[in-house]
Amino acid sequence: MKSAVENGGLVKISAFVFASVALFYFGKQWSDEDRRLLFFNYGQFAANFTSQTPLVAVSPNHGKPFNVTALIMDDIYQTATVVPNEDVVAAVSPDMASPPLLRSPSSPPPVDSDNISSPHQPPPPSPAPPLVERFGIVDENGTMSDEFGVGDFDPEIVEILRNVSQDVEGRIDDGGTWVGVVPFPQCPTSMTDYIPCLDAADAVKLKSTTRDQRHCPEKGKGLSCLIPRSKGYKRPIPWPKSRDEVWYSNVPHTRLVEDKWGQNWISVAKNKFRSPGGGTQFSHGADQYIDQISKMVPDIAFGQRTRVVLDVGCGIASFGAYLMSRNVLTLSVAPKDVHGNQIQFALERGVPAMVAAFATHRLIYPSQAFDLIHCSRCTVDWTRDDGILLLELNRMLRAGGYFVWAAQPVYKHKVNLEEQWKEMVDLTTRLCWELVKKEGYIAIWRKPLDNICYLSRQKGTGPPLCDTNDDPDNVWYVDVKACISRLPENGSGASVIYWPWRLNNPPDRLETINIDAYISRKELYKAESRYGDEIVGSFSKVMRWKKLKFRNVMDMRAGFGGIAAALINQKSDCWVMNVVPVSGPNTLPVIYDRGLIGVMHDWCEPFDTYPRTYDFLHASGLFSVEQSRCDIGGIMLEMDRILRPGGFAYIHDSVTVIYRLQELGNAMGWHVKLRDTSEGPHASYKLLVCEKRLKQKG
Repeated sequence: MKSAVENGGLVKISAFVFASVALFYFGKQWSDEDRRLLFFNYGQFAANFTSQTPLVAVSPNHGKPFNVTALIMDDIYQTATVVPNEDVVAAVSPDMASPPLLRSPSSPPPVDSDNISSPHQPPPPSPAPPLVERFGIVDENGTMSDEFGVGDFDPEIVEILRNVSQDVEGRIDDGGTWVGVVPFPQCPTSMTDYIPCLDAADAVKLKSTTRDQRHCPEKGKGLSCLIPRSKGYKRPIPWPKSRDEVWYSNVPHTRLVEDKWGQNWISVAKNKFRSPGGGTQFSHGADQYIDQISKMVPDIAFGQRTRVVLDVGCGIASFGAYLMSRNVLTLSVAPKDVHGNQIQFALERGVPAMVAAFATHRLIYPSQAFDLIHCSRCTVDWTRDDGILLLELNRMLRAGGYFVWAAQPVYKHKVNLEEQWKEMVDLTTRLCWELVKKEGYIAIWRKPLDNICYLSRQKGTGPPLCDTNDDPDNVWYVDVKACISRLPENGSGASVIYWPWRLNNPPDRLETINIDAYISRKELYKAESRYGDEIVGSFSKVMRWKKLKFRNVMDMRAGFGGIAAALINQKSDCWVMNVVPVSGPNTLPVIYDRGLIGVMHDWCEPFDTYPRTYDFLHASGLFSVEQSRCDIGGIMLEMDRILRPGGFAYIHDSVTVIYRLQELGNAMGWHVKLRDTSEGPHASYKLLVCEKRLKQKG
């Protein structure tokens, strides 16, 4: 019996030795054929699996890097169809569930989106991966490491990024070397003051009712050259001195001096234009005129209750220029009329202004934008066509806001003028406006705070209320409508707090913005405010902001107006035109409720301003958004058109487009410098700081 037991033990020992030799032999054979047995921890593949105890012994391959996933998938596709019911060979604990990466032949294999041949056929086996060095701050176990490499500079990557634009603007020489964008030519001198959508002769076939509307050049016929500057152009006189005088060589047009010589608008003195601060209805000066309005209606409270003003038919914007000292931001608008260059004079003075006219389309400002709207002899026939133009003004006037009208029908006693006054009183009464004060040549009305008056009018009283589905903030190429824009039932827009507290407090209308967001709008608002503070802080570091004394600033993709707010908080002596592109959410109501100004615009079209009217352009992420809609080279040419010589453009955008913008900037004769963001040299975004040279080449 004992012998049998001893014999049985001998058999077991012999079997163990034989199995060990066999395993060693097969392992060696596998190694000789570059098929290496890998021992691994399942926690590398299943993110939700945790184990505190080692599952395997240390392999002879310890410390050698392998693309484990590729090798596993290679084995799966080669073995799963042969032995469909067996597990894939791996040194995994028998108590462990099957890894989710392992599939049976009946299940479709993972699809490689970059190499799809058939949704049901597995891809060919992957070749053995090359031995590569690991870069990054996370090691192979998924933990943070203090020792890491950043890799070497690869010039081929830069070359690839540059070649993104070669199909449009760039070229490659015979040797295959990228030589960049061909320099843009100069436009004829006749285009010195060219505004594309208002001066497109081929497109403008105007009738009297549409003579002031936009008629942009057709696609492919836009600007393809650099607008020349006027002869003897100089760096603009800085604010506040520019309020009273500008260089004659910068705006060499005397038509306004000739036409308005008796109205105290403007005069010529040697090499300068001088603006004494008068106007058609306030020849004794804008300050005295503003004081008169304040005394008539103290509740207007310039600089507190009244912060944002629209001046219609502004002349050279003396009304807005003198309101600046009272913490009032005035957007002055006027058509490009027979006098010519009113808006160009206003912008040269450093006053917010834009070419615009009441005609057949809505003005590109939101509803309830302005605390006060002013018209001094603005030549707009407010009562024509059942008051359709006054209804457009009513749309933009804030609930409880004021309309100031200084015109001959207010005070002159001629039959035709008295008839105009009666028509105006009748129309404003049906609009539920209250005539608050009439004194001398000034009449002041106030808009109601809600819809109660509108709803209580007698049946059939016109104009009617607009349909409930009409969006009063929809303004891009939208026709004016002969109806009264409804006020929000929740009172938003009328409940803005006084200046300056309204600048940094999220307004009620923030919650009405149609925007996709994973966090609350107030959190987005706060985040953008922090971003604005950071960007404006970088201006001071990167550029000689205070020394250059930038005055006219444009944020080309303004969001909630964070850049403009940051500049005010840091007491920069400038104003900002906040542009909200049509390709994104309409945030204009928030911008105006904060006490700022802005405009809706499509950057696939030119902007309605004269050349050389902005000192500084800021564009964050604009080109990444617009490149799928239009040629970003056209946007850069438009930036060159509106940027003053000596001015700067500060562009923050993705690496995939920034190199093309750099080439375009060089082609336009700008001095461009590429900089890293605060995220470092390997971030996906970079900064392009561009200076439009004061002295023109050639």
